[in-house]
Parts: sequence; C-alpha cells; structure tokens
Amino acid sequence: MKQVRVGGCEFDGDGVLIDVAPSTRIARCGGCGCRVRRVYDHRRGRLWRHVDFGGMQTRLRYDLRRVDCRRCGVCTEMVPWAHADSAFTSAFEEQVAYLAQRTDKTTIVSMMRIAWTTVGSIASRVVQRMSPTDRLDGLRRIGVDELSYRRHHEYVTIVTDHKSGKGVWAHEGKSAATLDMFFAELGPERCAQLSAVTLDMSQAYIKSVQTHAPKAALVFDRFHVLRLAHDALDQVRRELVAKQAGTEQARVIKKTRFVLQKNPENLSADERHRLADVQAFNQPLYRAYLLKESLATTLDRRQINVAHGELQAWLGWASRSRLAPFVKVAATIRKQCTACSRTSAPDYPTAASKD
Repeated sequence: MKQVRVGGCEFDGDGVLIDVAPSTRIARCGGCGCRVRRVYDHRRGRLWRHVDFGGMQTRLRYDLRRVDCRRCGVCTEMVPWAHADSAFTSAFEEQVAYLAQRTDKTTIVSMMRIAWTTVGSIASRVVQRMSPTDRLDGLRRIGVDELSYRRHHEYVTIVTDHKSGKGVWAHEGKSAATLDMFFAELGPERCAQLSAVTLDMSQAYIKSVQTHAPKAALVFDRFHVLRLAHDALDQVRRELVAKQAGTEQARVIKKTRFVLQKNPENLSADERHRLADVQAFNQPLYRAYLLKESLATTLDRRQINVAHGELQAWLGWASRSRLAPFVKVAATIRKQCTACSRTSAPDYPTAASKD
C-alpha cells in the first residue's frame, strides 16, 4: 500500500497483527482531507481487518489520532489504508464487493469470515467510493427492467446505461410511479437527451417513458419479445397433451418440453430424433416450434428494413396459424408497435434489440 509505513508484526491467537502508520507526519482531516497540525487525542491500538495472508486472518494496528480541524472540528484523521469509520481496509472491502458479484452468500460468509449484513454495508461503501459522482450524466440509450427477489414476491426496477453496460439507478417496485422517480431525478433537460429506451412490454413502463421522454424511441428487447413465443409454444404443447391424451401424437409429445425450447444448435442427437418425431406425427406442435424459431431468426437480423419486412411476414403467418396462443402473440406485438409508433420518432421504434 502507498503512503504506509510498516513498524513491525507479531502473531497472536487470531492470526497476524501488523503495526502500520501513515508515511506523512502531519495528519489529514478525515472529513475534508486538509492537513491539520493540532492533535486532539489518540485512540490506542485501533485495529482494521485486512486481506488474509497465507490463510491467516490479518489485522492492521495503529494509534489513531483525532485532529482539531478548523473546518470540520474534532474528527478522526484520514488513513491511506481504510475508509473513514470503517473497521476494514479498502483492499478487504474491494475483495468482498467482488465476491458479492461473483459468488453466493454462503461462500462469502465462510471465506471472508464476516456476517452477511456486513457484506451489504461493505458493498455500499465500495459502490459509493468507486462510482462516478453523477451516474445519470450523459445518458443517451438506457434499458429498463425489473428484477424479482424474495421468491419472486418483491421487485426492484433497474435502469442500465447501454453505452457502459452498467446499472445507473435502482428502486423497489415495478410500477409507473417507480420509473417516474427515475425521470424526476434525471430532470427534464436530460430526459430530452434520451434517444432510445429498451424495455419489456409492461404498460406501466411504456406509459412512464412516453410521459417523460416522448422523443425517445421505445425498443422492446429481444429477450422479452422472444419469451412471448416460448410461452406460446409451451401453451400449445400443454393443450395438445390434454386434447390428444392416449393417442400416438400424445406419446410423441411426451418429455419434449425442453427439446422444443432449446436452440437447434444445442440439441443432442437423441433430442434431434425426438424433434423429428414431432415433425412427423404432430404437425400443429411442429408448426408452433417453427414459429418460435422463425421469430428468433427475425429478431437477429441486423438490417432494420429486412427485419421489419420479415417481422410483418411473421405476424401474418402467426395470425393464420390456427394456433390460438400464437394468434394472441401476433396481436400483442401489433398492438405495441402501433401504440409506440404514434409517439416515437424513428420509423421502426420497436425493432427488437439484443442489448
């Protein structure tokens, strides 16, 4: 660590204890960072938890000073190895925050030997310390989605910046009022600078975007559009299982749910044989499968005019498919495209995105 002097170390029953001190003689105020010569008092033997060394718990020890700052009054001095009012070093906190992104709760708690509530407070400090001063500045293309937690009983709305790929805002709830809070914080001037908003087909989100950013193009993301087709395919399969019970067609459908939902390139040899049986003995279900795959291919097109033409052809096919779930999907997409095209500036505001 920079600007740190090591005075010695010793071993105790808990692990390694290292004596450290700032390399500068004159203390700095923990509030404003200014150099302060007047020392108010000392706190003997202050400890900070550091990253483990050789599998042993490591702690830093220093006689922390309180300084009498002209601006902030009496406060704790700034130390280069830890954030103010934290019992952990910055290196330890950054490791915990990284693990919180990459692994599960049990692993973090057992590996770092801290309580789960402590992980939350550490992550908050790291985010506050490392994030830009204003995350909402410079937004042009954003994505809006909800995330469920507590066994899908609670939701949080998350706004992502497509340019950086990072989340810039989050709040509990998934209603129009929740997203209105984001736009209120963003402000009218920055709302007018938004060129595109990627979202699902939630009417609540659509209403909020059209109210606060009417010039922004509404883009329904690929995942949510294609999920409509996946759900429709599964509904067709379940209806056929109930309708064709006891027949050869029902036998062919058995245990094909995940085969039909998989991407063709991920199918095993046995799964390809099952799909071939569906094609030979159950034409309605295979038609539903082709509709799902055709929509996926259309959404992957890079040329907007080609994608628009193929989407119109797919909507006509789905409407004539005599499969009620897909007829409903086609009607839903048409409705959303029509509603959004009235307020969005681009010619094709609802072209699906892979962002």
